[in-house]
Amino acid sequence: MPNLKEVRIRIASVKSTQQITSAMKMVAASKLRKAQNAIVKMRPYAAKLKDILQNISASLDSGDANLYAQKRNPEKVLVVVITSNRGLCGAFNTNILRTALQHVHANFPSQLNAGNVSVMTIGRKATEFFTKRSSKVVSSHDSVFDSLTYENVAAIASSVMASFVAREFDRVDIIYNQFKNAAVQRVTVEQFLPIEAPAESAVVAKNNNDFIFLPSKEEIVSELIPKSLKIQFYKAVLDSYASEHGARMTAMHQATDNAGDLIKELNLAYNKARQASITKEILEIVSGAEALKNQ
Repeated sequence: MPNLKEVRIRIASVKSTQQITSAMKMVAASKLRKAQNAIVKMRPYAAKLKDILQNISASLDSGDANLYAQKRNPEKVLVVVITSNRGLCGAFNTNILRTALQHVHANFPSQLNAGNVSVMTIGRKATEFFTKRSSKVVSSHDSVFDSLTYENVAAIASSVMASFVAREFDRVDIIYNQFKNAAVQRVTVEQFLPIEAPAESAVVAKNNNDFIFLPSKEEIVSELIPKSLKIQFYKAVLDSYASEHGARMTAMHQATDNAGDLIKELNLAYNKARQASITKEILEIVSGAEALKNQ
């Protein structure tokens, strides 16, 4: 039978933990609302801009004219892994890191053996994970979530694009959690560079229409395509940010409920122990009284 004092101490400890998880749930819910509004507003714009980007890339006659759509043998690969800076968000980070390893081993085994797979991390959890594994981490951008703005993310995207144009990398993939709702986040692997060709239906539509470029193709390539790529990169970071708070809110909600269930079990155990203690004392009193009577 557990000691009453030990049970009381444990009940107080679990209640304290429950208060913390409940507070973290409310904080995550508050941050989620703002992050969700940002990604919901951004997603239609980014999707339409991606369609335009693919159609423009497919309409260019020369592959050299569009440096971001050049198909090269992927001898050097860069994987951009987006996680969170903090934990307590369930399997949010674990799923991303596991998918990143599986993606590299499944699609780029020869490049990995040759040491030609590099990693760019956005989020402290990814940085710590790949640093401990002695992976080839070219850069880390853990502070981007401290001030999540388009300008800060665009600067990171620009460096990635410049590395691709300079042939430092032949392919760039992004791995992140795509936000669905507070309870569902989908791990997503996207090819960032080179720009993927549009779907077959889009190609047919393009062939059935004449494109008029205003201004010239050169100006469109130099202005619109880089901007579109930065928007796609920014959308991935926003998706991950909203997913993080959704995962943390769900995890803290479950932790709060589990703490409540544990408190009920501990209270039951406490009442049983207290009842057993009272029964024992009564028996001792009755036994003492009987002993005195017999004397």
